[in-house]
Amino acid sequence: MSSKKEKIEAPKIPEGLIALDVPDYEWADEHEISDSLIQDCSIQNQSAYKACFDRVVFNNVVFRGTSLRKAEFTDVRFESCDLSNIELSEAIMHRVSFHNCKMLGMDITGSTLRNVLFEQCYADYAVLRFTNAKGVKFEKSSLAKADMSNMALAQFYLREVNIDQAQLSQTKLGGIDISSCEFSGLGVALEDLRRCIISPAQAITFATIFGLVVDEGV
Repeated sequence: MSSKKEKIEAPKIPEGLIALDVPDYEWADEHEISDSLIQDCSIQNQSAYKACFDRVVFNNVVFRGTSLRKAEFTDVRFESCDLSNIELSEAIMHRVSFHNCKMLGMDITGSTLRNVLFEQCYADYAVLRFTNAKGVKFEKSSLAKADMSNMALAQFYLREVNIDQAQLSQTKLGGIDISSCEFSGLGVALEDLRRCIISPAQAITFATIFGLVVDEGV
């Protein structure tokens, strides 16, 4: 059940953002975009190292063949965007939200996430390994078959999320509540589940995963 402790700090987006037409120019390393609205466009085959985005809204933007390694996002909102297969490895995100976004195969390996919300997002096969996530919430979303191994989690919330067949090896789940999540199998070690919060039905699922036999007649 949600509580005040689960509150994620929202992006601080000012009024009067300037509409920016981005598809017609090449992004460069350490490119900076601020106080801008980017919408109804496709960004294709762009690559920039250490790009910086401050107080930006992306609305209905499709990213194709895009690599933004070590990008920094502060006070940024993505709405109805397609970020499938985008490379955002080693990114830094602070006060960022994703709403109704498609993120199939998105790669944020080794990123640092602070106050980040994923709401009604489809991130199947996403790669989040070695990501440091604090104050992060996935809600009514899908992370099926995602690679979430070797993550460092604190104040990390999963609410009504499909995590079926997600890889969670070497990710400590102590104190993490997955009781509202959907899965039939997970790539997880028993020691990583210590103090994880699960539902009674999930206890039976985990017993099956670890080869235990539950005698329901007892």
